[in-house]
Formats: sequence, C-alpha cells, structure tokens
Amino acid sequence: MALKNDKLQKVSLGEKVGYSLGDAAANLVFQMMVIFQLKFYTDVFGLDGAVAGSVLLIASLSAIVVDPLIGMMADRTNTRWGKFRPWLLWTAIPFCVFYVLAFYNPGIEDKGMVATYATISYLLLMTVYSFNNVPYTSLGGVITSDIKERTSITTIRFVAVIIAQFFVQGLTLPLVDHFGNNGEDLQHGWVCTIGIFSAIAFVFFMIAFCVSKERIQPPPTQKMNIKEDVKQTVSNVPWNIMFVLTFSLFITLAMWGSAMNFYFQYNIDQKSLYDFLHFFKFYSVGFSVFNMISAIVQFLGIIFLSQYLANKYGKRKTFMVCLFLTAIFSAMFYIPSPTDVSLVFVLNILKSLAYAPTVPLLWAMIADVADHIEFESHRRATGFCFSGIVMALKVGLGTGGAIAGIIISAFGYVSGNVSVQNESAMVGIRLVSSILPAILFGIGVIALYFYPITKEYNEHMQAELTSRRRQASQDEKDSKY
Repeated sequence: MALKNDKLQKVSLGEKVGYSLGDAAANLVFQMMVIFQLKFYTDVFGLDGAVAGSVLLIASLSAIVVDPLIGMMADRTNTRWGKFRPWLLWTAIPFCVFYVLAFYNPGIEDKGMVATYATISYLLLMTVYSFNNVPYTSLGGVITSDIKERTSITTIRFVAVIIAQFFVQGLTLPLVDHFGNNGEDLQHGWVCTIGIFSAIAFVFFMIAFCVSKERIQPPPTQKMNIKEDVKQTVSNVPWNIMFVLTFSLFITLAMWGSAMNFYFQYNIDQKSLYDFLHFFKFYSVGFSVFNMISAIVQFLGIIFLSQYLANKYGKRKTFMVCLFLTAIFSAMFYIPSPTDVSLVFVLNILKSLAYAPTVPLLWAMIADVADHIEFESHRRATGFCFSGIVMALKVGLGTGGAIAGIIISAFGYVSGNVSVQNESAMVGIRLVSSILPAILFGIGVIALYFYPITKEYNEHMQAELTSRRRQASQDEKDSKY
C-alpha cells in the first residue's frame, strides 16, 4: 500500500514528541561534537590544533562511503517495524558505548598514539552515528505526507533538539568541573559527564523506536534498482541545492561552535565577564550562560516564529531572510573588544533569534525533496535521499572543526589548556568566530536563491502525490478481488 487513509496522515502529539526524542538523543552527541570535541582534543588529549582538526576531518570523510550505503540498506530493510524504525533499536547500545570511548583515554601517553586512538574512536562514533541518524531522519520523511503536519513534526523535533542543546552546552563544562574535582582531573570529569548523557540518549532512542510509525511506502509497482535510485537522486536539482546548503551550514556551525569555546576563554576579559554576570568561578560558567541564553532564544524562536513564517511566506523565503540576518550578526562578533561583554551577549541573542526559524526548516525541506524525486521519477528512495544530506552534514562538521583547528594553530595557538594566548592566536580565534562563518552562511543564502520548491509548487506537488497514492491504494485493493 502506497498511502494509508487521510485520517492516518494526522499524527498525534504523543507520536510527534516521542519521535522528537530520537533527535534529542542524537544531539546529546552532536552538540558535543560541534562545541567541545576540538577543545577536548587540544586541552585534554593535548593534541596540536591542526592535528586535532585533522582527526575530525579524517573521521568525517568516512561518511562519503558509509552514509549512502546505510541509506540504500535502510531503503531495502523490511521488518514488522518498518524500514527505518528498527535501526534505532539496533544501534542504540553501540552508539552510547562509542560515545564514551571518544572522550576517554585508556592511559595512552605517546602523542602519536593518542592521535591514532582519537581518530579510531571518533571514526567509530561517526560510523554508528550514520547507522542511527540516516534511518532516523528518513523516518521523518515517511511519518506523514501532510505539509502542515510535517512542519509541525519538525518544529516539535527541533524544540527537543534545542532542549538537548541547552543541557549539553549549558551543563557540560560545569559537570566536567564537578566530576573532575574543579579541573584537577579533567579526564574523569569528561567520562562521568559523557556517561550520564549516554544513558539518557539510550532511553530516548527506545522511546522514539516504540512510538513512531511509518505511513508512506514506495509505490507498489516500484522495483528495487540501486542505480536508478542514485541517478534520480543525484540528478535532482533541489537535492543538490540542499546538499550545498547543508554542507555550508554545518561547516559554519562546527567552526563557530568550536571557536566560541576558545573565544570565551581567551578573548573575553574574565573580570569584565564577572562584572557583567556577577557570578562565576571559571570561564566555563560564563560560556555555559552564553550557550543557555542562545538555546532559550532559539527555543522561543522555533515555537513562535518558525511554523508561522513558513506557513505564511514559505520555507524558502523564510530560510533565506533568516540566514542572511544570521550571517550579518555572525560577522559582527569580530567587533567587540575583550571588555565589551554586553555587546557579545546582545549579538548572541540577535544571532540566535535570526537563526531559530531555520532550524526545523532544513529537514522539512529535505522531506519535500524526497517527495519531489518521487513526483518527477515515480520512484521513492527516502533513505538514500536523506543519507546524502546527512553525509554533507557530517563532512561539513568535520571540515568546520578542521578549519577551526588549522587556523588557530596557524595563528600560533598553544594547546594544553594554558592560561593565555599570544595576540596572533587571538586574531585567528576571532576570525573563525565571526568573518569566516558569516561568509559560509552567505553561501547558504545563495544556494537557497536557486531552490525551486516554492510554497505554491509544494502544494501542487503534494496534491498530485496524494492523488497518485490514493489511486495506487485503490488499484491494490481492486487487485485482491
């Protein structure tokens, strides 16, 4: 059956929330990669910035092979739970185990061996991330074909993501300080913190697996053909545009997220930070407050702006305008002096508010692209469609971390959690915290300009696909009699 009846295309709030917990679980890992992985490698593992960046890049390049493979495997999975749901069950435990190992040094002291261990452990984490996240994101494309329901699901999903972001970005460093005896045993602090997040992630994956349902199936006459699935996907114009957009976005998010950790420790005058907040023991508290404010603003922006703006102006227009404003506010982080803490926090609020409406739109638009491929080719390969985008995400993530590490290293950053950096290193940190991310956000705006699925086109496409699926369903019923 290609499509279940229209009433079943409506999704309960409980299912929406349950499905969203899968991404909350993934973001207990993802946010750590974006914000803390590079600095963990330089300050805890003691790796040079360029070496640490290379570790991130090498591991992320595995996605070029792994992600399309898992996409094709997921499309061809057939179980009583569906195509995509069972992968949440199968990968939950290895995901959590490899998460802990990526932040644990089993006693290796030689720097070359540490780099090797970091590469292997991070590669394992990135691989199992693919085996979990490609089917999970694909699942979001087959829960419903209803445009408003799909936007609602992604909105709730990214509310859960922002909540996970709030806790990871806000609590990680304080928890590390607490379990690490106020910085005296950072390794122990990190392992305990990651262990807590891993346990929570496992529970969330199980809930997402139990409550989600798959309602959209490939056309009943569709034959398995890997070559055709690849051809129809990679030749699809909207898919290529979303690939470029995702790649540039996640280079930017990884670069900016990693750099802001260094920015707060070395570029912000600590006395001025204390005078502004009136409480802190370490820079980590100020950085945590900064991140928590960002998460709260994004949370409010997603709830009150994202769905409203998308329904009124369309996803493409909303994304373009908001991403352009995000680029402007990102570039302005180059302006504040070390003592101008208030301006840093104001820019953070403006940037977070501008970016918030775009957060759920990316994945809703990729689901639209999967529909567009079916609309044009009469074939559906949801897993492969999403796997290519997740590949762009992961390679972008590694590339952004690598760029940040290489640039700060080239400008003279000294690893090992030292108390001060030279002026040249400070310039490098400011560049990867402002100007370079702004340029990459701008590339995303340009890509969106050429995105052809407007609000009107999408409404026409969904009506046509619904008609086809109803006819296919009726034909299937008639064939039984």
